[in-house]
Amino acid sequence: MDGTPGISPMMAQYLEQKAQNPDALLFYRMGDFYEMFFADAEAASAALDIALTKRGQHLGQDIPMCGVPVHAAEGYLLQLIRKGFRVAVCEQMEDPAEARKRGSKSVVRREVVRLVTPGTLTEEGLLEARRHNYLAAYAEVRGDGAFAWVDVSTGDLTVAPCPRVTLGPMLARLAPREVLVSEAQENELRDLISEAGAVATPMARASFDSTAGEARVKATFKVGSLDGFGAFDRADLAALGAIVDYLELTQRGRLPLLRPPVRESAGGLVQIDAATRRNLELVRSMAGARDGSLLATIDRTVTGGGARLLETRLTGPSTDVGLIRARQAAVAHFVEERADARDAREALRRVPDLERALSRLALDRGGPRDLAAVRDGLAQAERLHAALPDGLPPVLAEARAALAGHEPLADLLDAALVAEPPQLARDGGYVAGGYDDELDETRRLRDEGRGVVGELQAEYVERSGIGALKIKHNNVLGYFVETPAAHAEKMLKPPLSELFVHRQTMAGAIRFTTLALAEIETKILNAGGHALDIEKRIFESLRQAILTEAGRIGATAKALAEIDLAAALADLATAADWARPEVRDDRAFRIVGGRHPVVEAALRRAGQSFVANDCALGADGAGARPVWLLTGPNMAGKSTFLRQNALIALLAQIGAFVPAAEAEVGVVDQIFSRVGAADDLARGRSTFMVEMVETAAILNQAGPRALVILDEIGRGTATYDGLSIAWAVLEHLHDVNRCRALFATHYHELTALAAKLPGLRNATVAVREWQGDVIFLHEVIDGAADRSYGVQVAKLAGLPGAVVERARVVLEALEKGEREQGGKARALIDDLPLFAAAARPAPVATPEASVIETRLRDIRPDELTPRAALDLVYELAGLLPDA
Repeated sequence: MDGTPGISPMMAQYLEQKAQNPDALLFYRMGDFYEMFFADAEAASAALDIALTKRGQHLGQDIPMCGVPVHAAEGYLLQLIRKGFRVAVCEQMEDPAEARKRGSKSVVRREVVRLVTPGTLTEEGLLEARRHNYLAAYAEVRGDGAFAWVDVSTGDLTVAPCPRVTLGPMLARLAPREVLVSEAQENELRDLISEAGAVATPMARASFDSTAGEARVKATFKVGSLDGFGAFDRADLAALGAIVDYLELTQRGRLPLLRPPVRESAGGLVQIDAATRRNLELVRSMAGARDGSLLATIDRTVTGGGARLLETRLTGPSTDVGLIRARQAAVAHFVEERADARDAREALRRVPDLERALSRLALDRGGPRDLAAVRDGLAQAERLHAALPDGLPPVLAEARAALAGHEPLADLLDAALVAEPPQLARDGGYVAGGYDDELDETRRLRDEGRGVVGELQAEYVERSGIGALKIKHNNVLGYFVETPAAHAEKMLKPPLSELFVHRQTMAGAIRFTTLALAEIETKILNAGGHALDIEKRIFESLRQAILTEAGRIGATAKALAEIDLAAALADLATAADWARPEVRDDRAFRIVGGRHPVVEAALRRAGQSFVANDCALGADGAGARPVWLLTGPNMAGKSTFLRQNALIALLAQIGAFVPAAEAEVGVVDQIFSRVGAADDLARGRSTFMVEMVETAAILNQAGPRALVILDEIGRGTATYDGLSIAWAVLEHLHDVNRCRALFATHYHELTALAAKLPGLRNATVAVREWQGDVIFLHEVIDGAADRSYGVQVAKLAGLPGAVVERARVVLEALEKGEREQGGKARALIDDLPLFAAAARPAPVATPEASVIETRLRDIRPDELTPRAALDLVYELAGLLPDA
């Protein structure tokens, strides 16, 4: 390209680098800016809302150009990544002065040092501190599927078996930012991946070759066999190999500090599909925000690592009873030992994000603050180790053991670093005084050059005996010794001539230099740059010292997260009055005084209380009724009751206490939720179609240990169609799936099934009518609702009075027809006055005020004394009709 007519050497270099990275915006470093040209500039200026300018011409056309300052590049990178771009960062690999030595027209050598993609972010400013940022890969080998994922910012690498049918739930659980797929599968999987909020990145088939993948993984971890890490099948190796291959490509050979791969066994976690996660609002509310979700409500962690661990546990609760109980014991310790919890949380609040600092240092993207983060994190780990007592539950005891043993490294970092170092190594000033003698001397020359010269001048005055001797400086000679001409003879004869070298004779003065002065001059002139060079050398030595201990530091970071999570869940349990559930290896499900954690928190903020309810879905033993049919009006709390029991099961299986007075939970291995409704217009699906697809998935997949919650099945179609579908679904859950289920409906006809299905129990949400209105008691009781109170709810919603009154008339006519004509109410519609809805608004009846109401209107509460208030209570009680 250099020989192409009309193309400058710089532009030829740019075009060459761009040709090697055609699918990415090229951030081309030019001094203090990253510049973009041609189509890249046009795309970036639109995406970033920055000015588009021109720079020279190419093939007779103006070259579009835009740029961003290097110091602000992170913010612009984040915007581009969020908008779906990939960015190739092309850095200057040499100083411009070095390039000029090759000739006046030589171009500074530049190379792409990194490809920035959604799944490979590591910078603190580009990441959410409390969320993982996953890069994933999906591979299929001879019908077997595997899903691998890595958080480059922490190094965690995991793989799990994943048949194609479970890919959607896996994506919903992990919410990766970027998913690698074989180019042969890109078209099949792109929509599914996009729906999960991720970017699909196609790779060549060779990247998914399992044999080559195995070799890549072995080379990465420098082992001859992977048996020490676990048993991996061909699909696992293909997915892991694709991730390693992509990291080598994007990081230009500088791999992150990956931890050995962990294989997640099938069945070890609760299966939760995408619709259920959305309905239960586990990590995002229906509006898509973190606020209002279960995660936001229960998250009391104080470290980034603890917050990420909580999200991991919540999105994948365990089914291992022993592990769940061990985690419960850790939480219970902090509930019972509040002093330990207080000390732990106080220390944890001072812990930086060790994992991410370590990862940046491994990728050579770290700065002095990352060194300080490791120093401070290890110091707090030592303090926490000392603060926690012996005899802890196993989970905490294991974590505590991993906190100790870092004294040599911690002492080294403490001695080497200032308390508050700058973010960038090039700024200097992060190495503590007294750590390195050469650096201290260089800094003294840099900062106190005049004083050093003054000390030398005093020495020369004493040695020469000439009080008028001065050391001066000009831009021609630099530093020099000057004496009046009268002392020339003395200065030019031994022994002084052996020290002072003559340089210049003036009319009234004579000038000299000395070897020491020349050395000091050189040091002073170069002191600033030399000090930075020394600091960079020290930075690299400290970085290597940290990386040598990377495995143990990583284990400490995991231990801190584990302790943080246990202490946070204990803090939640204590503050919110949650109980320790009994988790059992059977199909029990008994909740006493259960509450919905998110709704309860919202009500508490509003100064209101939550009405707790019991739920017993015991699925084993004589007389067990594992399926509840729940009836009652809208707004009475049916959906809240359904969701709260599913959330209690999930919380129990992450090892947390639960919002209940008592709880027994037999391990749930699947949770399915069909609550709420929405169109899927992109796929041409109506609300009813979406409902049927989700219901079909439940009936086809739910096993005997599943927990299913279904709300208003069949409401999106004609009444009898909906009733028949709901009837059949309820029977199938009872007879075929034989799982624990809560089934809410407005089809009161279904309550008759309780006499037919031995495992079905009728329950309803209690309400009370008062003067034509409905009062919701939010209490779940045995029995069935006799009506839906829809008209009353419509009135509460604010429908015009005429509409509400007309609805009452129609409802009464239809109900009368049902009674008198054997259910043929539809025929009665013709008997209703045709235009009655347009008639005058019905008068609103104003009930006559009672004696008590009249008396209350005359009272001024602010003026009552305590004694007067008590007397008033007695007076009002006496006014009651039956008093």
